[in-house]
Amino acid sequence: MTIFAAVPTAPADPILNLATRYKSDTFEKKVNLGIGAYRTAEGKTWILPSVLEAEKKVTADPSGDKEYQPIDGKPEYKRPVQELIFSSDIIDSGCLATVQALSGTGSLQIIAQFLAFMGVKKVHGPDPTWGNHPKIFGRAGLAYQTYPYWHQASRGLDFDGMMAAIDKMEEGECILLHAVAHNPTGVDPTNEQWQDIVKKVKERKLVPLLDNAYQGYASGDLARDGYSQQLFSESGMEYFIAQSFAKNFGLYGERIGYIHVKCETKDAAAAVLSQLKVVVRQLYSSPPKHGAAIVNSILTTPALKEQWLSELTLMSNRIVEMRSALQKQVEERTGQPWPHITSQIGMFTYTGLTKDQVTRMVEEFHIYMTGDGRISMAGLNHGNVEYVAECIDKVVKEK
Repeated sequence: MTIFAAVPTAPADPILNLATRYKSDTFEKKVNLGIGAYRTAEGKTWILPSVLEAEKKVTADPSGDKEYQPIDGKPEYKRPVQELIFSSDIIDSGCLATVQALSGTGSLQIIAQFLAFMGVKKVHGPDPTWGNHPKIFGRAGLAYQTYPYWHQASRGLDFDGMMAAIDKMEEGECILLHAVAHNPTGVDPTNEQWQDIVKKVKERKLVPLLDNAYQGYASGDLARDGYSQQLFSESGMEYFIAQSFAKNFGLYGERIGYIHVKCETKDAAAAVLSQLKVVVRQLYSSPPKHGAAIVNSILTTPALKEQWLSELTLMSNRIVEMRSALQKQVEERTGQPWPHITSQIGMFTYTGLTKDQVTRMVEEFHIYMTGDGRISMAGLNHGNVEYVAECIDKVVKEK
């Protein structure tokens, strides 16, 4: 008898399972709106031209090697990525602990383990949130509790519910916030609401954790998408940021991201960095080199950085264009307003479709989307948006 007899088969990941089903589907009009990755107007994957140029530079460098990297990543790589978020004064203060990590997921896993190490017991996350969030914190032994976020009737933010929940959180507990382009809803607080949130979080003496997966990708403007991070930086609080370069550099498979911990003092930052390095050493010893080198090449070469910023604008504009196209097509067919399609931002739209309606979209019409009604706007193009709108019309009108 196998020693693994008591090991159950884990359920398939719902999003990756959608991709598998889509690939095996032979229906001519099939549409994949499940995976959160950019696609061109022709529905193709896209390597950013700035990434291609940077990769050529990296691989042609005669001084290159394949040696182990420092546990926390190359020190000379840190400032350019810090500058995407923090002011020069904060960077020069020495109060940042920065660690290269395995994109957003890896950053969050290390932060979760560190939170448990420092004695945090509970993490509060928005309802809904990215499906991996509660699992990551649960694996680290942290209790996970949701706070209100999505308001179904308005297809917007339940700001009052969110603020009331924050007011009940206990000192020293962690609050998880999406820095920009909330996943899965695409609904973000207004600037004024962000100001109130930061003030309340500080008042309650919570430990903020910002998941920064879409900076620059949401609006095409790094500063605009970094507004919430700016407010926390100005607040004087100590907090965590999980920074991913999967979406905004298109480096999904390179697994490149960074952890930033804003500390009160240089001594605190040094202590935090030392303990984060212990976690990394025990998890995977040292980070991968290639993606980090590409990002650094882009951020430290003025022409490449300018090119990258223009590519961010291009990607963001295409998503905005698809939002407008889908809203127009759906409203024309249903005869009802769907303003949330264009008021939401970033890669995803939270359609508001019910589970039964989503099931019909997938099983009957071959439009692959997650069970909560989230669709990836990057999967839309002028060749399929009418078909998607037509099917949405059918599922909302027919019982």
